[in-house]
Amino acid sequence: MTLKTDFSSHKLVILGGGPGGYEAALVAASHSADVTIIEDKGMGGSAVLTDVVPSKTLITSADARNRFGKAQELAISVGEDDNPPQISVDLAKVNQRLIDLALQQSHDIKRTLERNGVKVIAGRGMLIDRNTVQVTDADGLTYELNAEFILLAVGTHPRELPTAQPDGQRILNWTQLYDLKELPTDLIVVGSGVTGAEFASAYDGLGSNVTLISSRDQVLPGEDGDAATVLENVFERKGVRVLPRSRAEGAEYNEAGDGVVVTLSDGRKVAGSHVLIAVGSIPNTENLGLDAVGVEISETGHINVDRVSRTNISNIYAAGDCTGVYPLASVAAMQGRVAVSHMLGDTVKPLRTHQVAANIFTAPEIATVGVSQSEIEAGKYQADMVMLPLATNARAKMLAVEDGFIKIFARKHSGTVIGGVVVGPRASELIFPLSLAVDKKLHVDDIAETFAVYPSLSGSISEAARQLHIMQ
Repeated sequence: MTLKTDFSSHKLVILGGGPGGYEAALVAASHSADVTIIEDKGMGGSAVLTDVVPSKTLITSADARNRFGKAQELAISVGEDDNPPQISVDLAKVNQRLIDLALQQSHDIKRTLERNGVKVIAGRGMLIDRNTVQVTDADGLTYELNAEFILLAVGTHPRELPTAQPDGQRILNWTQLYDLKELPTDLIVVGSGVTGAEFASAYDGLGSNVTLISSRDQVLPGEDGDAATVLENVFERKGVRVLPRSRAEGAEYNEAGDGVVVTLSDGRKVAGSHVLIAVGSIPNTENLGLDAVGVEISETGHINVDRVSRTNISNIYAAGDCTGVYPLASVAAMQGRVAVSHMLGDTVKPLRTHQVAANIFTAPEIATVGVSQSEIEAGKYQADMVMLPLATNARAKMLAVEDGFIKIFARKHSGTVIGGVVVGPRASELIFPLSLAVDKKLHVDDIAETFAVYPSLSGSISEAARQLHIMQ
């Protein structure tokens, strides 16, 4: 986007320093707007400090251990006396590394904002009226800021069960995992959505015995069914115990106090050393002054926004997880950028949720973009589909990759790429060509006729596209 007008008289106050907030601040500051951002936890918000950055750093350590486990299959000797090789994990060091990395990333974001002229306040803000924010800063000072525009990017916090209150010791939410000094011997994960599945996969990779309690028929409900099946098969092969159609009623310490017991709704009990409660999140919209100003929220407490991130109050915008659009840092950042473009009067493309690329960082990774197979099967779209297993890919064989596939959806008759799924190592990287194809409305032949390296995992994307070619 290119704005040539001087916007120095435009004052923007942003509540929340996560991706939605700091991306919006940088865009507005680049066009000379007067920008103030308020955040009490540190720049980057939960995404950087307690969610995306630390969790994916933990997963990277688990991935490294998993790759060492493939050594013998690749004819590499790790230790003469170890069969299979014994690979230890120092969880205290793993957690210290991810905390240090998150703090460094937060510091880098803060420096970037300040170098670009953004005023950063450590503290909390709430709305007084549509043009006034009351600030309580880290020094305990309270004052008011006037603003022409306000952006709410306040994020969410973990949902808790009243009968399983996290204590940071053995009953945990995902923000407390990084305080552990020793690897849980037997970890129970309550919740089989994205967060639960990722941590179950990670701690299995680190060496814990993992039990995953799922209230649904499969892990990752709502995600691609074939991808969920692959992950369930991997879990079974690795010894992860999955309890489907099981709802946790509560968690408590055992009699000895050295473990936990989770009680299920049908009366069954599950014992472990620790339990992770991963049952969703709640928007941080309480005590924000929304009622006083008249900002509309949903029944779940999320802030209602339109496709340009605007609330029902014309000069107040919202971005990120607090809007309930998609709980993804990339979407939050896009919402923030779209909001600034709209408030400054630039040409703006409304948020296109059907083109969002997402990744689940399990082992294997699961990446998706565009139209889903369930939408096609429901008749919402007419499409042809090809799914190729990675097991037939030469590069996958070299890497000892046993699980995964490439799936492409093309609009029937026209051949335009409208969606795709990648399951395999680094699926988060492999999804990009399909994301580009969906965004730019490319034809399957555009992919098929583009050179792919041989051997490469991406070669299966090209091959799947060739199989969708329509004879003219």
